[in-house]
Parts: sequence; structure tokens; C-alpha cells
Amino acid sequence: MEKLPYGEPFLFVDTLEYIDEQKVTGSFTFRPEMDCYKGHFKGYPVTPGVLLTEVMAQIGLVCLGIYLTGGPEGMTFGLTSTNVEFMRPVLPGEKVTVTGEKLYFRFGKLKCRVTMTNAQGEEVSSGEIAGMIINPADHNL
Repeated sequence: MEKLPYGEPFLFVDTLEYIDEQKVTGSFTFRPEMDCYKGHFKGYPVTPGVLLTEVMAQIGLVCLGIYLTGGPEGMTFGLTSTNVEFMRPVLPGEKVTVTGEKLYFRFGKLKCRVTMTNAQGEEVSSGEIAGMIINPADHNL
């Protein structure tokens, strides 16, 4: 967790429950005071899909990528593709669990099948997410 390239307010990983070379499971709770709820939507706050996708990417892709590579200093991921479907809303205060399963990891690209469930075990969203390892020193970033 300490190797994640994110910090507040953009860190969307509370815990990692399981990780190995093929799979990762972790969770995040959407705090009711998060800024996104102030206007999405007026009178009925719902977590934006882009944030659900980010949670899925941070847990289901980046955490697994760090584990697979050992997380060298300065390493991060650049998202290359997403294909995510949303089945249920996530409301303020809800805890979600994300499971990512490696589809492939080659030539610096990791692609995972990622599923998000709510506290009741209902599928919130699922799909495939891929990203490339980025070493800022290699790209003059």
C-alpha cells in the first residue's frame, strides 16, 4: 500500500485483503463528505462512474501491477483502456470491494478483469481495465 503512487484526496484504497500473482482483492469506503457528492446529483448524491472506475483501477490493476513488479521507486501506471459496465449506484457511505484477476502481463502492459461489489455482495460494476507501467525517469516526466 505504501508503494501506491496516490495521495489524499485521490487515494481510493483503504485495505488489501488478498494479493498474489493472479488476483487482488481490496476495499474502499466512499466517505459522505467527499466533494463529488456536492453536485452529483442535486438532492440525490450518487458516486460518479469515473470514480468507480478509478477505484477499480487502483485496486484491481495498479495494486496488482506493483505486486508483480516489486514496485520500483517512481513507478506508476498509465491507464490505456477500460471497458466497464455499471449495474448499481454507489451511495455516500457505502463500502465497495474490488477483485482484479490478471488476464495478461507482457511488455509492460497489464490487463485485468475487475469486479466491484457492494456490502450486500451485489455486483456494482465489472469489466476489463488495462494500463502500462510508467517510469518517469525513462520519459523525462
